[in-house]
Amino acid sequence: MTARLRIREARPEDAGAVQSMLADLAGELGLTERFAGAEAAIRQHGHGARPLFSTLIAETEVPVGLALYFPHFSTLRGQPGVYVQDLWCAPGMRGQRLGSDLLAAVAEAAARDWGAAYMALSVHGHNAAAGRFYARLGFETASDERPIVLGGQGFAALSAKRKATA
Repeated sequence: MTARLRIREARPEDAGAVQSMLADLAGELGLTERFAGAEAAIRQHGHGARPLFSTLIAETEVPVGLALYFPHFSTLRGQPGVYVQDLWCAPGMRGQRLGSDLLAAVAEAAARDWGAAYMALSVHGHNAAAGRFYARLGFETASDERPIVLGGQGFAALSAKRKATA
């Protein structure tokens, strides 16, 4: 008998399972060496006094998928949306609509909680299967946008710049 699948909001005690699934995702993308998502950071930033993200967990007897997301706002659209940072399904659950079910649950929660009217996400350039999955759901490549990132010493220098000139 197959266990029933359910999707629920992650709780603080799920931080270890969330960390494990995110580590699996990083490994599948070939990013294990860059992955720094410690369990304590997930607990603090996802469930602390001022949570920065929400996570939905799909589970049978054990966790088999997750979607990590947070509010997004588009000044061009003039609307709030939701940004999906991470979507992962256990290999044995792929091809069973779990990914689309998780995204639907995110859309429902974000629309209810802050009036989200759209969903945005990024796809790793070498993950062609994910690109096809999102295209089947109706996602379109934003050809006029290109994500850029400032981190590490560059971010530290920029954040200290105002203090130095004040």
